Amino acid sequence: MRDLSNFKGCPAPRPVTLKGRFVTVEPYVREQHLQALWDGLGGMPINPLLRYFAQPDFTGMEDFANWLHSVAKSGWLTHIFRDNSSGKIVGMANYMRADPANGVIEVGGVAHGPDMKRSPLSTEVHYLMAKHIFEALGYRRYEWKCDNLNEASKTTAARYGFTFEGVFRQHMISKGRNRDTAWFSMIDSEWPVLNAAFEAWLSPDNFDSDGKQKRRLEDIRAGISKEQAV
Repeated sequence: MRDLSNFKGCPAPRPVTLKGRFVTVEPYVREQHLQALWDGLGGMPINPLLRYFAQPDFTGMEDFANWLHSVAKSGWLTHIFRDNSSGKIVGMANYMRADPANGVIEVGGVAHGPDMKRSPLSTEVHYLMAKHIFEALGYRRYEWKCDNLNEASKTTAARYGFTFEGVFRQHMISKGRNRDTAWFSMIDSEWPVLNAAFEAWLSPDNFDSDGKQKRRLEDIRAGISKEQAV
């Protein structure tokens, strides 16, 4: 753990562009991105994709746009994901609930569109977003929370290297039902190992001629941790 005797807090997050090999993270701008984001998330069949979001089902694109506007007013910073090869917008996530005084921030409102499935885009997106928080802004803690029924989200968080911390029972009411929320985090002391694992997994050497991974991210991370423990 770092010496906090002179800790002055961290900068508040601001919209940022983060370019990777496969994908670019860009700040959401309604006039530029709304239609493409709506289409990239599947259009009107969006509600099954976002079934674990707390807000009511969307009635259409304008309703979705109004929701993005409302969460922006509450402090969320929505960013879209652009596939570098196709130029298409394929997903989104938000920096949210920032606590600069304590160096804590959450990534949430995550939606991976169909074009992100079975591709390295999603891994690179979350590597870029976490790297910015820890290295550019100096935060101490990066959180991931999800509905405890959302097994896919929990599996994804663990794969990226977030540590499961427990379940907040009866945390909120979501779409007219109780929601228990699973909490995950990664912290600054863990970031060097997580960063090295992300970079090794994303390396061109880790993919075969068909674009399939040679080594799993979890295995790479475990190997780096074991080497450092010797």
